[in-house]
Amino acid sequence: MEISDKLLCLFSTDVSEEEDRYVIEVPRQEVETGDIDPGEVYRVALISREDEEDGEDGEDVSATTKPQSAPSEPQPPVDVGETRYVEIEDIGKQGDGIARVERGYVIIVPGADVGERVKIEVTEVKSNFAVGEIIEDTF
Repeated sequence: MEISDKLLCLFSTDVSEEEDRYVIEVPRQEVETGDIDPGEVYRVALISREDEEDGEDGEDVSATTKPQSAPSEPQPPVDVGETRYVEIEDIGKQGDGIARVERGYVIIVPGADVGERVKIEVTEVKSNFAVGEIIEDTF
């Protein structure tokens, strides 16, 4: 399946019924930490989970065949080895530069100063932050 570069967030949710319409709830975290603004209009894609969860006899096999993360926890928007241009927005308690990318995800950049725009290579990825090494100063 091809996923658009325009993807703002990805989460699992239920479709609920309210009078004459159906409602898809967006987790608060996606609005607070992401690129989603209340009141704006977005395109929504729905992907069936039927193939993932049901075995041949209809038995739920998701728990035994693959681990699932909590529905409201988005995956990090970067991968180890990925290169990016980032702008350093802040300095952390230990003096490292802090950049933010999609959904407010933090990348810690040792040796960078506020206002610098640098090319980094991501060297470590955690669920709530990543670490990047400067490979080029772009000023």
